[in-house]
Amino acid sequence: MSDTTAARSGVRTFDDPARAYELDRRHVFHSWSAQAALDPMVVTKAEGSHVWDGEGNRLLDFTSQLVFTNLGHQHPRIVAAIQEQAATLCTVAPGHANGARSEAARLIASHTPGDLDRVFFTNGGADANEHAIRMARLHTGRHKVLSTYRSYHGGTHLAVNVTGDPRRWASDHGSTGTVHFFGPFLYRSAFAARTEDEECQRALAHLEQVIALEGPATIAAVMLESIPGTAGIMVPPPGYLAGVRELCDRSGIMLIADEVMSGFGRAGKWFAIEHGATDGEVVPDLLTFAKGVNSGYVPLGGVAISGAIQRTFDDRVYPGGLTYSGHPLACAAAVATIETMEADAVVELAARLGDEVLGPGLAELAARHEWIGEVRGTGAFWAVEMVADRATREPLAPYGASSPEMNAILAACRRRGMLPFANFNRIHVVPPLTITPDEAREGLAILDAAIGEVSGKQR
Repeated sequence: MSDTTAARSGVRTFDDPARAYELDRRHVFHSWSAQAALDPMVVTKAEGSHVWDGEGNRLLDFTSQLVFTNLGHQHPRIVAAIQEQAATLCTVAPGHANGARSEAARLIASHTPGDLDRVFFTNGGADANEHAIRMARLHTGRHKVLSTYRSYHGGTHLAVNVTGDPRRWASDHGSTGTVHFFGPFLYRSAFAARTEDEECQRALAHLEQVIALEGPATIAAVMLESIPGTAGIMVPPPGYLAGVRELCDRSGIMLIADEVMSGFGRAGKWFAIEHGATDGEVVPDLLTFAKGVNSGYVPLGGVAISGAIQRTFDDRVYPGGLTYSGHPLACAAAVATIETMEADAVVELAARLGDEVLGPGLAELAARHEWIGEVRGTGAFWAVEMVADRATREPLAPYGASSPEMNAILAACRRRGMLPFANFNRIHVVPPLTITPDEAREGLAILDAAIGEVSGKQR
C-alpha cells in the first residue's frame, strides 16, 4: 500500500514501530545531531513514570523527556482537559480573549513572586526568553544582556547567543549584544573559593566588576537560570540571587529569571528563585517559563511581567507576537496541570522526594563509586558529576562532548530498564515529580549497577 493510499483509507500507520523508524530516518531532520549516525529509539506509548520502546521494553523515565513531564505521562486530568477543550474550541487567534488562556494566566500569576501579574504566552522557552529580552531592552532603552557561561536559554538565535555553554559556539558571531560572566559553582570554582560563602561573595564581586567594565548604562538585563538546568544543576549559594537583585537595582538593570526548566515544582518550589530568599523573596522583573507549566503535553511557554514593565506598554505598542500565543489546547493543559499540582500538593511531594529519597540515595552512590565527584540538587532536580579522578576532578567526558565511558553507562542503564539523561560528564536525575519513592529507588539502583559495571571494567 502506498503512503497516499494508506492516508486515504484511514489506516493508522503510525502505530507500527518499524514504519515509524523507517519514515523517521527517511524524512525527519533531528535537532542537535549529526544526521547520518542517528539511531533514534522509537517510543510507542507512555504512562506515569514509564515509556515503552519499539521492541516492547518498558523503561523507567528518569529524564521526564527533556525535563518537562512533571506530572508524568498520560495524566488523566490533563488528557481530559485537552479533549474537552478540543471539543469546544481547538484554536483561536491570539487577539481574542478565551477562557482557557484567561484562567491559565490567572493561575500562573497566583504563584509567581511579587507583582508578576501579567503573562505573555509563547510557544516554548526559547521564544519566552527572546521576548523577555526584547521587553527589557525596550523598557530600559539599553541593549546589552549579561548571562553566565554555564547556562542554556534556548535554541533560537538570540536565546542561543545568551546561552553560555558550548551549544552557543556554532551560532555565536558576537553580534547580539550578549556578554558572559562566571556564575557560582563551588565544585569547579572560578574564584578559588573553598566555602559556599566565599563562592557567593566572590561571584558577586566578579559580576559587579563585569557590570562596571561593560558600563551599567549600556546593560538592559542580567538573565539567570534560577537554578541552571542542562548546564549542570548548580544550586546558587545562599544570598547569591538576592545579591544579583541588589546589583541590578543599583544600576537600573532588569533581572530576568529563566524558570523554563526549574519552574513549576521541579526544584521543590513553585519557582526555583524562591530558594534565593534570605531576608525576603527575590522578585525578578521578568520570569520566563515553559515545560512544567503543562507538563509539555502541548507546546506552551511565557513571560510573567512586573508592573513597571507592564506600564511601559500601556500606551506604547509592544512590537511582538506569535500566531499561537495562548493556544487554547495548551492553556487548557496548563489549567489542569496547575490545578492538579495544587490539589495533590505536588510541589511539596517533589521537595520530599529530594530530601528523603533522591538526595540520600545519590549520596550513598557517591560513597560507593570513585567516578562520582559530586551530587547536587534539590526537589526532583539533581546532577551527578562524573569524574575520572576525584583528586584532580578531571571530568569523565570533556566539556562540550561525551566519552566512551559515559556512553557505556547510559547504555547499561537502558539495558536494565531505565531511560537516563546525560550532558557532557554529568548524569541528571530528573524524573517526574509524581514518581513513587519505590520507582525512584529502582532508578537509583539501576544507575548504581550501571556505574559499577562500567567502572569495574576500567580498573
